[in-house]
Amino acid sequence: MESAGWAREALGHEFADPKLLETALTHGGGRKRNYERLEFLGDRVLGCVIAAWLYQRFDETEGELARRFAALVDKGTCAEVARTVGVPPMIRMETAARQAGVHRSDNVLGDICEALIGALYVDGGLPAAEAFIRSAWAAHLDRRATAPRDPKSALQEWAQAKHLPIPAYEVVGRSGPDHAPSFRVRVTVRGYAPEEAEGSSKQEAEKQAAIALLSRETGA
Repeated sequence: MESAGWAREALGHEFADPKLLETALTHGGGRKRNYERLEFLGDRVLGCVIAAWLYQRFDETEGELARRFAALVDKGTCAEVARTVGVPPMIRMETAARQAGVHRSDNVLGDICEALIGALYVDGGLPAAEAFIRSAWAAHLDRRATAPRDPKSALQEWAQAKHLPIPAYEVVGRSGPDHAPSFRVRVTVRGYAPEEAEGSSKQEAEKQAAIALLSRETGA
């Protein structure tokens, strides 16, 4: 399916400027015109819409709302949304990157999902972006009704409850090509053995390392 028709069905929007859509769907790979600038904008638009939505929907403390917010704007949730609306086959990228599976990674899908929100905002204003977000995130809002904590926050709260300094994260390795990197991160809490984990981004590796340390020490 061509991108304009896909956007009408998947995003519910007819782009007045098709180049915005093309840019949002273009992976870097050395290309000057790619999704990164739109991702920067879309990330902020998503945060604003989700924050207002949570404020309207849930009568909860700031901490509870913050945990919901972190889960909903997380790269993994954005990647889930991207898969649901059929983004992977629409991404414009070099053959080598596609063969390496880059178009299926949470990091790239999450980024492009935010870039699409940015493109909707530029092309149709806040109403267009908000309409897509409220439609695509509705199931996630309900599913996360228990206001979960993200792993790094949970580990920090665990450490603080024991009157320990906040966890320290360190990148101890990087491998793979530029279009599909893998990061290895070590997390340390004073007085406890460190844990290491890998991810397609530093943030993902940090999250997995936090999960590993928490699971080991608490059995969670």
